[in-house]
Amino acid sequence: MDPQQELFSTLLTELKKMEYDVYDGFLPPKNTPYPFIYLADSTQIDEENKTAVFGRVSQTIHVWHNSPKQRGTVSKMLLDAKTMCRKLEKTDNFSWFVRDVNQRILSDDTTKQPLLHGILSVEFSFS
Repeated sequence: MDPQQELFSTLLTELKKMEYDVYDGFLPPKNTPYPFIYLADSTQIDEENKTAVFGRVSQTIHVWHNSPKQRGTVSKMLLDAKTMCRKLEKTDNFSWFVRDVNQRILSDDTTKQPLLHGILSVEFSFS
């Protein structure tokens, strides 16, 4: 399996185990209850030697909440996702290590109702 797909599938499974509403592939329908997590884009950079493929995968994870007063909830969901990423060491075909995490929480006015939007960019190394 492709490394980024194997990581994506594992992250999706692990986030759902935390009992969060998790979506992937496309954003959920308009009337979806908040808060929720959206497992978004992945980027992979890989190299190959004679015996193995190794490289990096960057994964973006979004958290949305419809109450700007619930920043603590968004922060907790981001922390749970980061902790889960850092605990991930092995999937079926690859070993993983978190290299870098970038976290942002910002206001989102793309809907009629103001939202709070958390964004995690997590870079993993794999071998």
